[in-house]
Amino acid sequence: MKIVDAAEAVASIPDGATVASVGVIGWITPDKVLKALGDRFRATSHPRDLTFYFPCGTGDAQGVKGMDHVAQEGLMKRIVTGSYINPVDPVTGRRPELMRLVRENRIEAYSWPIGASMHWLREVARKSPGYMTRVGVGTYIDPDHGGGKFTAKAEEDLVRKIEFDGETLLYYPTWPLDVAIVRASSADAHGNLSFEDEALVSSNLGLVLAAKASGGRVIAQVRRILPAGERPASGVAIPGMFVDALVVDPAMMMTTETPFDPAYFSGVRRPLCDLPRPAPGPDKVIAARAAREVRKRELSIFGFGAAADIPLVMAEQGLFDDGALADYYFTTEHGSYGGVVMSGWQFSANINPDAIMDGLYQFDAIDGGLCRFAALAFAEFDSTGVVNVSRFGNANPGAGGFIDIAHNARRLVFTGTFTTGGLDARVEDGALRIIRDGRVSKFVETAESITYRVFEGLAERGQSALVVTERAVFEATPEGLVLTEVAPGVDVRSHILDRMAFAPVAIRDPLPLMDASLFATEMHPLDIAV
Repeated sequence: MKIVDAAEAVASIPDGATVASVGVIGWITPDKVLKALGDRFRATSHPRDLTFYFPCGTGDAQGVKGMDHVAQEGLMKRIVTGSYINPVDPVTGRRPELMRLVRENRIEAYSWPIGASMHWLREVARKSPGYMTRVGVGTYIDPDHGGGKFTAKAEEDLVRKIEFDGETLLYYPTWPLDVAIVRASSADAHGNLSFEDEALVSSNLGLVLAAKASGGRVIAQVRRILPAGERPASGVAIPGMFVDALVVDPAMMMTTETPFDPAYFSGVRRPLCDLPRPAPGPDKVIAARAAREVRKRELSIFGFGAAADIPLVMAEQGLFDDGALADYYFTTEHGSYGGVVMSGWQFSANINPDAIMDGLYQFDAIDGGLCRFAALAFAEFDSTGVVNVSRFGNANPGAGGFIDIAHNARRLVFTGTFTTGGLDARVEDGALRIIRDGRVSKFVETAESITYRVFEGLAERGQSALVVTERAVFEATPEGLVLTEVAPGVDVRSHILDRMAFAPVAIRDPLPLMDASLFATEMHPLDIAV
């Protein structure tokens, strides 16, 4: 192991190599090393034709970061990732370059559910022939529905459907990783890595072990070097004997817009009154209504989007005062436990957490059904009960952890605005006023991609599910959606039924109004189920 600059660390990566790395949006992203690899290709046109393996979306749309550094035609031949970063940069108005390469069919692009992309690393590390799972059968990752291929150039079948012991499963064959690029907080003189300043750990250990089992190299980016023996052995997450090169970056950010904040990982607690407050409007209405489904002492997992606002809205309502936060068990797919789930570009980490779990073990917990309640966003919901977040319009985000979470939870809430594309809806005097509806309804006849089959989950796994929007709440049944609540100020015919490509199977009679307090500009404590 030796300390080198980023350019030297990537100088020996050969043409045709498989390079693996991980970040979670901006969290734990080894940006300096990934940038050096991209810079090397710009300067020399080498290395060429690399396969990149990112277990989840690494970097964001706020400038060139993470995966976008290596999103260059010629450098990137193939990418396999658990999620893609799609949003438009608010300053430049551009989408990530990786999205252009995908849309223009310039690369072989694959998207796997994050649960599979994490657990697959364990199989590579133990030299197993592959990873088998029942999660995802019948969805977009199923070979019968595309096999996770996001471009026409992606011709190879990386996922197979097999029969094993009388059950239909998905099988992900393993292949070697030549280089792993990881990030930690610090290393000592022997290369031992620890994550004491990080809000997440993700799959860094899995990447390292998979690369070393493949005969590959490990490059670690850290904030600082500590003297050997200064930390207890229990504080070391990755032994130095597995690390081949260290790159020191004292200025690396914790994540987007956050240079450093110990409240994300230490016993230093941020007052809940200092947390951001979601702005009044449709997303806040959705989060506040979905919050009524949260129960104390039930492990609840939240996805990106309006769902992630639920804990923040609950904090604003004062539900966590007097130590009551300890009664709520909050997490995300990335392993932060306790505290309050953050939203926006801070999503994936919790403020004031109690524990941070390794990413692979987090998906063990998810697949084991320990997250009994899940609140997840939706982009489309169709007449057959298919919910889609993986591919729609010009966006190709992939499923993230959605499929594993939805498949294994007992109670599901899908959150999102009723329409999109120009929606202007406001809360006024305890009612919802729709000034201009969105151009696109999210309730479609046939979804563009199959992320999860809700009606089958109800029938086969005994789940329950609600769909919560700013203007209506639906209960999912095996036969279809039942309209159960409507917002004050909303016309059922013109604002709901006429905006759906299919009809609900029933409308509750009499049809209750959503609580007027949800449409107040100032939120007040709500009665949350115990």
